[in-house]
Amino acid sequence: MTTVGIIGAGHIGSALARGFAKNGYDVVIANSRGPETLSDLVAEVGDKARAATAQDAAEAGDIVVVTVPLKAIGDVPVAPLAGKTVLDTNNYYFERDGHIAELNEKKTTTSQMLQEHLPESVVVKAFNHIPAADITTDGTPAGTENRRALATSSDSDEAVALVTRIYDEFGFDAVNVGPLSESWRVERDQPAYVVRQNREELEQNLARAQR
Repeated sequence: MTTVGIIGAGHIGSALARGFAKNGYDVVIANSRGPETLSDLVAEVGDKARAATAQDAAEAGDIVVVTVPLKAIGDVPVAPLAGKTVLDTNNYYFERDGHIAELNEKKTTTSQMLQEHLPESVVVKAFNHIPAADITTDGTPAGTENRRALATSSDSDEAVALVTRIYDEFGFDAVNVGPLSESWRVERDQPAYVVRQNREELEQNLARAQR
């Protein structure tokens, strides 16, 4: 059985823990405050989940989700993520993260920043433009009319295929934005950000994005 490591146990990380466990994955989740602070979440998720340190979650995961504030990505362990696919949910909020010149000047993207921090990993954008509460409540079976769609982005076709499969398991269609350099199209203040949209609408919103 595939194990998903989740580094970050905020709203998105907690929702993904619930969703992955519901879909049959084993989940190892970590936060910055220590495993003992996650006992309530683990009890809620059930036998498929356990709490750990970020290092342990990185080591245990066959795939790993990084869902920490952007300002904290420098604390994400590097060595245990080498060779692994890393799902990046991040967005840039200067109010929280402080001003980052390269992002303000549109010279990079949040996912490219994580990829630079994890040079031996394969980073793929996922679950960054959906409210946490919708992750486990708004999915529908494949083929459902007006099924919600989510975007993904990576420099790896295999990583895009993985996230496409995971989205389908969670009940969403997938739209490939392209390489990480294009992932800005689905970030904050763009038309596709945190709105409910089907595949066609998402494709249109991605095309409408302006940098």
